[in-house]
Amino acid sequence: MKVKIVVDTKEEYIPEYKTSGASGFDLKAAIEKPINIKPGDWALIPTGVKFEIPKGFEIQIRPRSGLANKGIFILNSPGTIDSDYRGEVKVILANFSKKIFTVKPKDRIAQGVLCKIMYAEFVKEENLPPTERGEGGFGSTGCS
Repeated sequence: MKVKIVVDTKEEYIPEYKTSGASGFDLKAAIEKPINIKPGDWALIPTGVKFEIPKGFEIQIRPRSGLANKGIFILNSPGTIDSDYRGEVKVILANFSKKIFTVKPKDRIAQGVLCKIMYAEFVKEENLPPTERGEGGFGSTGCS
């Protein structure tokens, strides 16, 4: 299934799927000169892209596995681009490696995934029905 997504960007920053089976499309660094990210630091990297996303959808911004393998992650991941947002998408890259990481102009820095949204109708209830787990939180199912 294809959904039309209108983008406001320069030709070189139009997102693209690299393979026919890819669920994520690449977003590139829209920077004019390299940016160094020190170990333990992060940087806000512009993508040069603004989206017109149809209501009922979102775009999730996720890390690229090749960068994660180098210790480079996206803070606030997955990030959500709502259908009513019209600003430029920016990515917060964090360096968890032990070396300086350099982002170069037009590097692929993240991937976006178009997702269908279901809206909840919230109904107030004084007492929720019990479950086997109950109110057990972190680690309560045996994973610690």
